Amino acid sequence: MRPLRLDMAGFTVFREPTTVDFTDADYFALVGPTGSGKSTVLDAICFALYGTVPRWGGARGIGNALAPSAAEARVRLCFESAGDRYVATRVVRRDGRGNVKTAGAGLQLMPAGFDVSKLDTGMDLADLGEALAGTPAEMDRAVLDAVGLPYEQFTSCVVLPQGQFADFLHAKPATRQQILVNLLGLHVYEEVQFKASERGKTAEAKLGVIEQQLGTLDDATEEAVAEAEGRLERMRELTRDVEQAMPGLRTARAAETAALGARDTVDAELTLLSSVRTPAGLDEATGAVAAARTTADQVADEVHAAEEAEEKVRGELAAAGDAGSLRVMLDRHTELARLAEQEEWFAGKVSVAEVEFRDAQNAAELAQGEHTGAQQLLEQARQDYRDAQQRDRATALRGHLVAGHACPVCEQPVTVVPEVPRESAVRLAEAAGNAAKEAAERATARWRERDAVARNLESDLERKRGQYEHHLTRITEVRTAVGTLPPVEAVKARLADLGELQRGLESATAAVRAAREAQRRAQAAVRTAEEQQRTAWRKFDAVRDGLARFEPPPADRDDLAAAWQTLVAWAHGRHADRLASRAEAEAAVLSTHDATVRAHTAILDLFVSADLEPPRLAAADAESGLIRAAAVAAERAEAAWQRLVERRQQALEAAEQRDVLLRESRVAKSLAGHLRANNFERWLLEEALDLLVDGASRILRELTGGQYELIHTKGEFFVVDHHDAGLQRGVRTLSGGETFQASLALALALSEQLAGMSTTAASLESIVLDEGFGTLDAATLDVVAATLENLAARGDRMVGLVTHVQALAERVPVRFEVHKDARTAYVERSGL
Repeated sequence: MRPLRLDMAGFTVFREPTTVDFTDADYFALVGPTGSGKSTVLDAICFALYGTVPRWGGARGIGNALAPSAAEARVRLCFESAGDRYVATRVVRRDGRGNVKTAGAGLQLMPAGFDVSKLDTGMDLADLGEALAGTPAEMDRAVLDAVGLPYEQFTSCVVLPQGQFADFLHAKPATRQQILVNLLGLHVYEEVQFKASERGKTAEAKLGVIEQQLGTLDDATEEAVAEAEGRLERMRELTRDVEQAMPGLRTARAAETAALGARDTVDAELTLLSSVRTPAGLDEATGAVAAARTTADQVADEVHAAEEAEEKVRGELAAAGDAGSLRVMLDRHTELARLAEQEEWFAGKVSVAEVEFRDAQNAAELAQGEHTGAQQLLEQARQDYRDAQQRDRATALRGHLVAGHACPVCEQPVTVVPEVPRESAVRLAEAAGNAAKEAAERATARWRERDAVARNLESDLERKRGQYEHHLTRITEVRTAVGTLPPVEAVKARLADLGELQRGLESATAAVRAAREAQRRAQAAVRTAEEQQRTAWRKFDAVRDGLARFEPPPADRDDLAAAWQTLVAWAHGRHADRLASRAEAEAAVLSTHDATVRAHTAILDLFVSADLEPPRLAAADAESGLIRAAAVAAERAEAAWQRLVERRQQALEAAEQRDVLLRESRVAKSLAGHLRANNFERWLLEEALDLLVDGASRILRELTGGQYELIHTKGEFFVVDHHDAGLQRGVRTLSGGETFQASLALALALSEQLAGMSTTAASLESIVLDEGFGTLDAATLDVVAATLENLAARGDRMVGLVTHVQALAERVPVRFEVHKDARTAYVERSGL
């Protein structure tokens, strides 16, 4: 894994958006004062990939990702691994209750040669590359596939944070062995052993299926195939024989059919001739027409007489006058009598209304007088109240008067001071005024009420007078109209005469309708009788036409009964002649039927000869059914032969598969058995550890001026001190500076040799060190710096340092200076 660009915002000390561009930084150093945030840059790389940081103490320390008082933290890492470029992103948010959770996580595979500067365009990563993960759970698997290392090994071999630099050196043998297994990809042999075992099991399972299949195919032998082929040939020969015999059967059947047809024709002629009989009721049908026509003529005379009687009454009614005019005259007489009766009633109503109006008017005038008097008393009371107010004011001044002094109002000398009244004049006047006001209000109300009553009665009187005048006018108009009319008795008599004539007209009209209905029935009877006669002639013609081929005698069209008698006598004669032809036709049918049976039996014998049950078919289906039966037998024989051929082929293929599966099962079991003992993997680990220790020992001798070298025994690391007579010491007994040198030697050796030893995509394309340089003396520091420079100069991996040692930082070509102010930390790139 090689970082290309790191973007942070709100992440721990980097409150503001910060970008670290590692492009072309093959050898770099993160420098700055203690606490400025140098290690936080490495934390951000680990967090973007694995969602946690070593010094947080696991995933539960995710709250440390947020800058103080920040609600969101974003980290995005663009990196390269095994030639592919990826972008890992993680977002952390704090909710309203203060809980910190991962709000987003994703990994995208970018196109080949992806330019990291495109991340500044604001484009959505989904538009830039292929999404490999979109949730934290998916990220774990996707990052492991991309980087090739789990979190613990990544922080032991790639990014070595503070406090964990010596983890690989001090690790237990089993832990160190597992790290090497993952780094070298030796788990592939475990997978090979597992797949070999699975393949062996699969082969055995398939063998069981193949054996069962062979058991079901034991009848598919070469002999059975040959026998089925012989039967197929016999069925094909049967089909050919049946097809060759079929024309003879067709000829015999055609002759039989023709004989049957001739016999049926004679039978039909005999049946037709014997069916010619005189219809029942022929005489009645012939006389019914004449009777119906006589009745129709009589009814027509009755209709004519009834119509003449109706026309006579209608003329008398027209001469008697208009009944409508007489009714109008009678209505005028009736209206005049009614109006005369109502005249006295209207006059009484008007008189009563006039009396009520005069009484109400007098009461209103009286109430108006009372109202006027009460208003005058009220005005007087108001004047008395004003006078009382003046007297009370004068009385109030008496309290200031002193005999012998000048009056303050008129300035005249006061001789005697008047006595002050005991009760206020205003209070007395006010009581009298209230009483007068109430009396005035009651008088006003009575006047208004009685005035309203009088006005209403006046309106009612005017309305009744108008009704009475209208009534008198109408009486005058009606009397004038009635004066020119006949008396009421004469009008009633004329109306009675008209009623009698009207009833006579209705009776005559009913007689006409009855006569016409009788005429319609008589005409219908005539038509029915005529239609029956025509039907009888049509029936005769139909019977005679059916006998046309026998040339029946001509018919008398004027006498239906005579025509039927002649035709019946002729038909009886012809029937006797055709009876002789019937015996000859029957003999021909029997002869042709025998020929058909012989031909059919010959074909059935062919089926018996072919060891088949002869088909039982109806006579109508015999021809096509026999051919179809032979064809079906041939098809079944061919299908049986084809199934045997296919089953024989399946048996051969199954036997071949059984042999192949037996070989695969033996090979898979043998390979799984060899790998199950772990001897091969153990040998590989021992060889890898030997190479790793040899390389680390060489680097350690360079770092220590030849004093120390590294060895291992049974998985444990030891150092040999050549300045102390080759004394072996455990690595846990080394001092801080010595431990740093030994750990650095191991890390550099692992970085150098992993690419050559690994079988997987996991490769240490970068190494970042964050510990220990301050513990080295100047000479050792110079050796360490030279070693790191040589490692970076190879160009196959990135080398990074985190240090505050100025002498070491100055020797690094690319420096990322980390500074921190009161608000945020920030990074500036310097050097090449």
